Amino acid sequence: MSSGLSSYGRQWFSGLAAARRDALAGIVVALALIPEAIGFSLIAGVDPRVGLYASVAIAIVISFTGGRPGMISAATAAVAVLVGPLVRDHGVEYLFAATILMGLIQMLAGLARLDLLMQFVSRSVITGFVNALAILIFLAQVPQLTHVGWQTYGMVGGGVAIIYLFPRLTTTVPSPLVAILVLSALSMGLGLPVNTVGDMGHLPEGLPSLALPQVPLTLETLRIIAPYAVTMAAVGLLESLLTAQIVDDMTHTDSDKRRECLGQGGANIVAALFGGMGGCAMIGQSVINVTSGGRGRLSTFVAGAFLLFLLAVLGPYVGRIPMPALVAVMIMVSIGTFSWNSLLNLRRHPPTSSVVMLTVVVVVVATHDLSLGVLAGVLLSGIFFAGKVQRMFAVERLAPEAGEGVVYRVTGQIFFASVHRFTRAFHTGETAPNVTIDVSSAHFWDISAVAALDKIVARLRAEGRRVEVVGYNRASADLIDRFALHHKTGVEMGVVPH
Repeated sequence: MSSGLSSYGRQWFSGLAAARRDALAGIVVALALIPEAIGFSLIAGVDPRVGLYASVAIAIVISFTGGRPGMISAATAAVAVLVGPLVRDHGVEYLFAATILMGLIQMLAGLARLDLLMQFVSRSVITGFVNALAILIFLAQVPQLTHVGWQTYGMVGGGVAIIYLFPRLTTTVPSPLVAILVLSALSMGLGLPVNTVGDMGHLPEGLPSLALPQVPLTLETLRIIAPYAVTMAAVGLLESLLTAQIVDDMTHTDSDKRRECLGQGGANIVAALFGGMGGCAMIGQSVINVTSGGRGRLSTFVAGAFLLFLLAVLGPYVGRIPMPALVAVMIMVSIGTFSWNSLLNLRRHPPTSSVVMLTVVVVVVATHDLSLGVLAGVLLSGIFFAGKVQRMFAVERLAPEAGEGVVYRVTGQIFFASVHRFTRAFHTGETAPNVTIDVSSAHFWDISAVAALDKIVARLRAEGRRVEVVGYNRASADLIDRFALHHKTGVEMGVVPH
């Protein structure tokens, strides 16, 4: 117990130098969070304060409860793109209720160790997920680029230029924030006729307040919010666990994925109670934090706390930010999120991997549902994998020069997808009176494989042959003992301990 507390304490404070790096990294992240949180709020169709309050609450809470120190969680596009129809049809209070349910589902997922399911998500599925998310973010900017004046296009182009060129001068200040400040100064100073954040909705004034969602506690409410909550929870956990793995690789440390699931759930519940939308880990912001020196929980806490300070002190000024500046930032996020190497890899990678990646992208873009795309990709990956593995076996017929016996030597993996080819590999109308089936180099994985072996033995016996099966490894022998029929009728069975 004391060892665990000591480890947790080191994740907060491991020396003055580390604390200074964490604090500075957290400040940089907080500055960069403002334009993204506002942009994600607009994607969801809610007031900017909903995303900003969510980012504050999630970052502060996850710094205490998360399983990956140094990872940044806040309002994200992955969740924002899902809730637009809910807000449009039922209002923002239903979004808060759905976010609370989302958090509860994520906590239950952590208790059930569903974080282990990430090992079944292939790299092709992850790449498709990231690419689809990037496309959805870009498509969400299209309404801001239609039926507008030339000033909007000019500011968007200038914002993108600043974002990509400013880092050549310095990386101390995030270039998206520089773009926001420069374009805001131009818009205010020249009085340009462009939309501003204030035109999109009411901005924060002071601190958020604690309140329960104003929705009826009925089964009808549950019916409305449950589909959104399940999808938000799944997408949020998927992106959070993916980001945690990326930070693990960058820092050469491990993280507690189960605790991360529980922490994400608790953070989303708190965010909803303070008038915020759902969120999850942010790949871009987490990378910014780590590369800026942030490694501990303090960096995540400072990001949320400093963002709250900015909102409480400078909230009225946020409303004067021009929308073209945010569009430029979101275009940058879209470009940076998309895996451009995946286009070059379409020809280099196996066709099945490319098909999986493209399927995820097509399903997500068509349905605007990231979880459906991932589900389709995982199922397709499983089908392709089963198809590949079902060919990973061989049956060789060996007829000795002397004697009347014949040996069938089986090698490879026998399971439900390979049983058809397995049974067909044994000759119909075998003439040798004695048949030995050597499975010392094979492994039987399930009852379908056992049933296939039963079928082969029964057929050979019906043809008047004496059958002996030898060489089971220990795991296969246990399965045979429990479910097979052929060895219970007098046939000999040899076991090779592996």
